[in-house]
Amino acid sequence: MGHPISLHTQRLHLRQWRPEDRAPFAALNADPEAMRYFPAPLSRAQSDALADRIEGLIAERGWGFWALECRQSRTFLGFTGLHVPAAELPCSPCVEIGWRLAREHWGWGYASEAASACLAFGFEQLGLGEIVSFTALDNLRSRAVMERLGMVADAATFEHPAVPPGSPLREHCLYRLSAASWLAR
Repeated sequence: MGHPISLHTQRLHLRQWRPEDRAPFAALNADPEAMRYFPAPLSRAQSDALADRIEGLIAERGWGFWALECRQSRTFLGFTGLHVPAAELPCSPCVEIGWRLAREHWGWGYASEAASACLAFGFEQLGLGEIVSFTALDNLRSRAVMERLGMVADAATFEHPAVPPGSPLREHCLYRLSAASWLAR
C-alpha cells in the first residue's frame, strides 16, 4: 500500500495525522488518568515522537493508528487503528487493534465505533486472518471494548516485555478475533 487510507463511520473520520493534532495528542498523553494503564504519561517531546512514528507507519503502509476525529465538530479525539507490534508477544507476528482517546471523549462509544471500522478494514480489505488486542489486566474499560467487538480472551495471561519488571501493569490479557468470526457476525 503506501497512499494513506482514511476510514469513515457515521460519526467519525479516521485519517492521517496533521500538525494541529500534536497539541491535543500531547495533552491526552500527559493526562495521568488517560495513561493509567501505561508505564507513565508522556512529555511533549515523547508524544510528538510517538505521533511522528505513527504518521510514518501510515505513510509507509497506508494504514496504522489513525488520528480519530469527530466528523461534525472536526475535534481531534485521539487515535484508533491497526498496528504491527515491535515487542515479542505470545501472538507474534500479529496485527493489533488499539485506541487511545482523550478522557472527555470516553463513554460516547467512539472507541467501539472506530475499532469496528478498523476491524472491517483489516479483515475485508487487508485480508488478515486474525487481529489481536491486549492490555493490562485491570484495564476494564478497554477490555469491555474488546468484548463488544466480539474479541475473545485467551485463558493465559502474559508479561508484556515493554513494561518494566515489577510493575503492576506488566501482566496483560490477550484478546483475539479471527476473520471467520468477524465475517460470520
